[in-house]
Amino acid sequence: MTASEPTILATCGGLLPGEWDESVYGPLLFEAIRHARVPAGQAPRVLHVNTAGGDQRTIEGAELAAARAVGVDARHLRLFGRPNVPSLRDTVLEADVVWVSGGSLVNLLAVWRAHRLDDVLREAWEAGVVLAGGSAGALCWHTGGVTQSFGPTPTAVADGLGFVCNSLGVHTDSDPNRSPAFHAAIADGTLAEGIEIDEGVGVLYRGHPATFVEAVSDHDGGRAIRISRDSNRSRATPLNVRRLPDAPTLQPTWRPTWISSPDLTDEETP
Repeated sequence: MTASEPTILATCGGLLPGEWDESVYGPLLFEAIRHARVPAGQAPRVLHVNTAGGDQRTIEGAELAAARAVGVDARHLRLFGRPNVPSLRDTVLEADVVWVSGGSLVNLLAVWRAHRLDDVLREAWEAGVVLAGGSAGALCWHTGGVTQSFGPTPTAVADGLGFVCNSLGVHTDSDPNRSPAFHAAIADGTLAEGIEIDEGVGVLYRGHPATFVEAVSDHDGGRAIRISRDSNRSRATPLNVRRLPDAPTLQPTWRPTWISSPDLTDEETP
């Protein structure tokens, strides 16, 4: 089962610190899974991609443990030092959700393009595989955004994959240098107009071309702000943000009915 139409959830979040385990699946990850319309009783297939962080095995272990705790069938796609699967295309298209973690946006884009993973991901997106991720794993789907790939100073990068035809700003509330750089890059035309988001917030896009649907947050008070260009200046317009339910602590037999939402019709819900 796949999403009813091409779907992207770009976030500043995903895994959260756990009380007993190192990490747990957070509400934003569950929201991505929900849009994949996995049938009741079937384990969602989540493909974790950690290219931006160099495919570190310690992170993979935490992700797999978090997935097992909630009944998710998770695996990893590695590109360092070489691909860990015989077919990138088959591996990606078999997933319900592709979740891309953070790190270096610039490195991610270079490595993906070298392996032509960008073409595979576009095919999967058009086929209904939900594309999602946090930080660099959110920026990558857009035409561009602000990154610290080159060092601590936020830098505008305008050669994202372009599945979403606008830009994205991340970590707005946790890094005071990000938002001014994002605003300046939009004002001078380096970046397309876009949205900036706080930690724990995500933006949902549907359709082809990708169209903004809503902003969601895993906590109260999370912000999403549309940044537009007006006479070589930036203009900020706050967006409504829907508060997601808390994630379940244990889901050994997957039943996606733990959450209902007005943006999924009866026809879309299995």
